[in-house]
Amino acid sequence: MIDPLAEVVTLLQPAANFSKLVHGASPWHISRSDAGQPFYCVILEGGCRISIDGYEPIELLSGDFMLIPAAYGVAVSSLEAPPPGSETQSPVALGNGEFRIGPPDSPINARMMAGHCSFGSPDAALLVSLLPRFVHVRGERRLATLVQLVREESREQRPAREVVLSRLLEVLLIEALRSTAGTDASPGLVRGLSDLRLAAALRGMHERSAHAWTVAELAKEAALSRSTFFERFSRAVGVAPMEYLLRWRMALAKDLLRRSQGRIAEIAQRVGYSSASTFSVAFTRHVGRSPSQYARDGQAAED
Repeated sequence: MIDPLAEVVTLLQPAANFSKLVHGASPWHISRSDAGQPFYCVILEGGCRISIDGYEPIELLSGDFMLIPAAYGVAVSSLEAPPPGSETQSPVALGNGEFRIGPPDSPINARMMAGHCSFGSPDAALLVSLLPRFVHVRGERRLATLVQLVREESREQRPAREVVLSRLLEVLLIEALRSTAGTDASPGLVRGLSDLRLAAALRGMHERSAHAWTVAELAKEAALSRSTFFERFSRAVGVAPMEYLLRWRMALAKDLLRRSQGRIAEIAQRVGYSSASTFSVAFTRHVGRSPSQYARDGQAAED
C-alpha cells in the first residue's frame, strides 16, 4: 500500500542546514524572516512562546515539538514577555553549536534545540503546499531523540554523513507529520489522512494516479456522498479534491521529467492524461513551461 505522506516527504529530498542548542534566560525575544526555509524546534526544558505570521501565538512547553515546513515570519520569546519596546541582545555563541539568549545576569530557565533544513526538490513549493502550515506535537520523546541524532550527525564529519542526515530528516519529518493525527493540525495532507474516510480517497489518488478520477468516484472510495465528501475534503486538506489531485500529478510529472523517465506521451499516461497534448496543455498552464522545455532545463542544470 502506497503511503501518501512518505511519498511527499521522499520527493522533497530534505537536507540538513544547521541545528543548535539554545539556552534562554527570561525575558527575551527574537524574530527572524526566512525565505520559506523549513524550521523545527524541540523544547528540552522550560518553555517559550512562538508566533507565526497569520496565527495566534502558541505556547511551547517541555517536550513539545514544532515544525514549520515553510517559515517566513517567525518570532520566539520567553514565557515571561519582555517589557514593551525593550530589545533583546543577539544570542551569544558558547561554542560547540550552543547559544545563550537573554540578560547575562538572569538564570537559564529554558533550553531548546532548533534548526533549519532545506528541501532539495526543485518542486518543493508545490509539495510543501500539500502539508500543514505548521505542526505542533506535544509529548513525543521519539521526536526529541531524532532531533538529537540530527544535531550530533550534523556536527560530525563521519563517512556517509550526508546520506545518514537525509534519511534521519526524512524520518523526522514523517514522524512529526504523522504524530499530528487527532490534533488541531492546520489544513493539509496530514489532517486529511487523520480522517479515515478521506484517507481512503487520498490513498486511491496516490496508488492510482493514472486513473481518470472524478469527485463522484473519490467520494465512493471515502463512502461519503459527493457533496459531503467535497466539503469535508476541502475543509481538511485546504484545497478541493481535484485541485489536490492536479498538484500531486504535476509533482509526479516534474519528478519523472527531471529523471528522464520515459517520453512525454508515456509520462502523460502515468500521471492520468489520455494524450501528450492534453498533458502538455495542463502542465504548461500549471508550471509555466512545456514538459519538453522543463525536461531540457533540468538536464542543462545537471550538466
